[in-house]
Amino acid sequence: MNQFLDAIGIAVSSIWANKLRSFMMVLGNIVAVTSIIAVVSLIQGMNGYVADAIVRDVGVGTFRIEKVGVVTNGEEEKKAQRRPDINVSEARAIRSFGGQIAAVMAESGAGSNISWRDTTLENTRIRGVSSEYERFSNYNAVIGRLPSRLEVDRNRPVVLIGWDTADKLFQGRPAIDQLIQIHGTHFRVIGVNEKKGSVFGNSQDEFCVVPLGAFQKMFGSCRSLDLTIKPDDPAQLTNAMDDARLALRIKRHLRPNQPDNFVVYTCDTLMDFWKAFSRGAFAILIGVVSLSLVVGGIVIMNIMLMIVSERTREIGLRKALGARKRDIVWQVLTESTTLSIIGGIVGTMLGFALAYAVSKFTPLPAAIEPWAVAMGIGMTAVVGLFFGLYPAMRAARLDPIEALRRE
Repeated sequence: MNQFLDAIGIAVSSIWANKLRSFMMVLGNIVAVTSIIAVVSLIQGMNGYVADAIVRDVGVGTFRIEKVGVVTNGEEEKKAQRRPDINVSEARAIRSFGGQIAAVMAESGAGSNISWRDTTLENTRIRGVSSEYERFSNYNAVIGRLPSRLEVDRNRPVVLIGWDTADKLFQGRPAIDQLIQIHGTHFRVIGVNEKKGSVFGNSQDEFCVVPLGAFQKMFGSCRSLDLTIKPDDPAQLTNAMDDARLALRIKRHLRPNQPDNFVVYTCDTLMDFWKAFSRGAFAILIGVVSLSLVVGGIVIMNIMLMIVSERTREIGLRKALGARKRDIVWQVLTESTTLSIIGGIVGTMLGFALAYAVSKFTPLPAAIEPWAVAMGIGMTAVVGLFFGLYPAMRAARLDPIEALRRE
């Protein structure tokens, strides 16, 4: 133990006596660990952030049916766009077919300017919803109320607006019972939705919700609908998905050998897609970090060879006084590993600082993961051991008589 502490003391003294050389020695480790800590913190923060956003959008215990769904490239999107649109009659067919299905919400969206008096908001998201929307947790009025089932069925000109929409449009004035204009049509505000926050800097509170029929009168009925479906029992989610898929296939007269021309997914599907993307980003990061560590390790090996050369007489004296080969190897490896770990610790602190700065000044969130710290410092320790081994073995093989003759 004393030998180990002495070797660490020698390493720290060497760092302090040769600051520039020590900095150059561990620079590769600092860059590699800074990168891995910062990126892992941002990826883990985004994982939680995206999970919350998906749950808010899709909902736990529900699933979605869409025309396009999630696509990964332009060619897939072109093929998906050629699928038939989902319409109201198909939503009704799914609702009436499935014994496991409790509710089906059909909705569609578009961007439009909205105005009140002299104030206009450009490209606000307009959502048209069917009457069963109230069975889902997508909307919750904190001021006023939600559109009633009767108002939605009869396509009354009523609207629920988002928190930011109300704030920007009315600027502190009461919003309830005000008449606003959406795409040339007047709607009466009956509620203001609870604040949802933002996703990657994009506000989730700038929207208007109107009855689906009223939406289709303004924007046309040729737009494909998105269906959100809730099973009777969340435990029967898979059976409900099978019922909905079968109902839509029957409605579209698809033969058994024909593939679905629509997409069915849950929030878990979206999370799997996101995790696959983040794993790809992490794999690329590991490649870059590995290259940095190899370069840093080569620098450590060369500088340790130089240190061994500088200490040739010292090593010869120690061997003449009875030091064994393993004692010399242990000292050199302890020094190289200590220097490498110090670089890892500095890189960890810089990585946290960088992740914090990014989350502070950008919409990207960050989350500190203890395993990332352990991995970063552990990798630098391995680099110190591996690349310090050759200089250590070379020092141990020195002949004490020849070493003592060295000037």
